[in-house]
Amino acid sequence: QIQLVESGGGSVQAGGSLRLSCVASSLSYTVYSMGWFRQAPGKKREGVAVIDKDGQITYADTVKGRFTITKDNAKNILYLQMNSLKPEDTAMYYCAADPFLALRGADLLWAKGDFGYWGQGTQVTVSS
Repeated sequence: QIQLVESGGGSVQAGGSLRLSCVASSLSYTVYSMGWFRQAPGKKREGVAVIDKDGQITYADTVKGRFTITKDNAKNILYLQMNSLKPEDTAMYYCAADPFLALRGADLLWAKGDFGYWGQGTQVTVSS
């Protein structure tokens, strides 16, 4: 049973930066689709950035150019570097992983319902 633990959230002013980390443990497979999703109060959970099983990275248009997703395969850690943060980035951020998803690219970004494993989330609050 894979376990995902996020950290790195916090409160920052607009224009600031944060780096989220997601440590994956108890991995039974060598290749996973992974991604970051977020959910603001009263809104649906949305894809932020994903890495598919081929290593292709896709970003939501709202974060493109400001956020960077990376993966340290040796340490099984997924990162999300968030720069130029805006108040509308305020949300709970979740890490997700799945060893079976065959979706690629943008299709994976919209596949929140298909990811089998989720972390508990880390809160990001951006003030203006």
